[in-house]
Amino acid sequence: MKLNYRRTFFIGLAFLSISAFWQMYDNIIPLILQGTFHLNETITGAIMAADNVLAVFLLPLLGSLSDRADTRFGRRTPFIVVGTALAVVLMMLLPLADNLESLGLFVGSLLFLLIAMGLYRSPAVALMPDLTPKPLRSQANAIINLMGAVGGVYTLILISLLLKDDGKQDYTPVFLGVAFIMVLAVVVLVCTIKEKKLAAEVLVEDGDADPLPAKGPNEGKAVPAANAAAHDSAARTRLAPDVRRSLVLILVSIFLWFMAYNAVTTAFSRYARVVWGMAGGGFANCLMVATVAAIVGYIPIGIISAKFGRKVCILGGLGLMFVSFFAAIFFREFHPAINIGFVLIGMGWAAVSVNSLPMVVEMCKAGDVGKYTGLYYTFSMSAQILTPILSGAFLQYVSYKTLFPYACVFTALAMVTMSMVRHGDNRPERKKNLLENFDIAD
Repeated sequence: MKLNYRRTFFIGLAFLSISAFWQMYDNIIPLILQGTFHLNETITGAIMAADNVLAVFLLPLLGSLSDRADTRFGRRTPFIVVGTALAVVLMMLLPLADNLESLGLFVGSLLFLLIAMGLYRSPAVALMPDLTPKPLRSQANAIINLMGAVGGVYTLILISLLLKDDGKQDYTPVFLGVAFIMVLAVVVLVCTIKEKKLAAEVLVEDGDADPLPAKGPNEGKAVPAANAAAHDSAARTRLAPDVRRSLVLILVSIFLWFMAYNAVTTAFSRYARVVWGMAGGGFANCLMVATVAAIVGYIPIGIISAKFGRKVCILGGLGLMFVSFFAAIFFREFHPAINIGFVLIGMGWAAVSVNSLPMVVEMCKAGDVGKYTGLYYTFSMSAQILTPILSGAFLQYVSYKTLFPYACVFTALAMVTMSMVRHGDNRPERKKNLLENFDIAD
């Protein structure tokens, strides 16, 4: 059985469009909120956290709704098409509201835009497993993540090239560029991927006799009593106290390192302008360096993880991030050497993100993978809700120069808690295919 690379590429276009949007959201929206509407850092941070608040409620709901959908176009495609169409229309209202200096129009459009993005985010991510045989999903997810990185880099290039160095910014060209790639990606996806037909083929390849893939594997089927009892027993089995302690420690670590990293990614476009005096879209080049470094780093990180274990790799990644955040404190203006720090940040974050979710699910019992994955996202999302507000308050009431010390503190705390984790560190098998090194949680 071989992966259909062409099919996977076209499926990945949905994730490419999503990543292009969120890169723009994280970098441009704060500049508009402060530059045009003169909102303070705390309020800006609260608005920037709104997408994560909505995600906690919307993503599971809409993912579940798409599981139950049954149209002639498939389960996920209608959500992707409608969500993209709504998102593009609402997105283009934002530069209009910016130019008109209408805060009401901007905030209202932004709220509905985030809902529209939520409408197709889960279905877009679920499309790959639907249309890829189970043994090949690791390789396929690697391609999906690479395409997401390409979408992010595309937006950073737009920002770097299209923003002016002085005067009142008109962000319309950047929004148009992102809207263009979103529309193009989804049009090509719909024209090349016949979801319903392919999903039926994959069910046959996987040997799944259930004609309704939205159901669970045993729903509607007779389950032998012995198997049911074994499943119930596994579900009721509690973790040993030392394993539970390690689980709590790694979940706390996940919360802490997202507090550090997300604070920097959310505030960096403003920090670069205020502290380093970077004009126009020059700040995007630093973020682009970090993204490319992460892509390049996945393969050596996979090798290091296989040789020394996941915990060592995570601690090494956190160490790289800490050194880079600490060094950034001493730069009073932009210097090309800063890009070295962003290379280390990108590689460090890749080392952390590749290994953290596997460590969490390594501790779980059979049948509990979904539950433990949910715990991972609960802690990571909670940090992404809190940190834009908390770091924004420091920026507002203390100084912009608190950003990197803030990141250092939470990174150091994550290193302390992570060093106390004693379980979940089975060394992963060496990847059979180089692409599998890019297989990380979305």
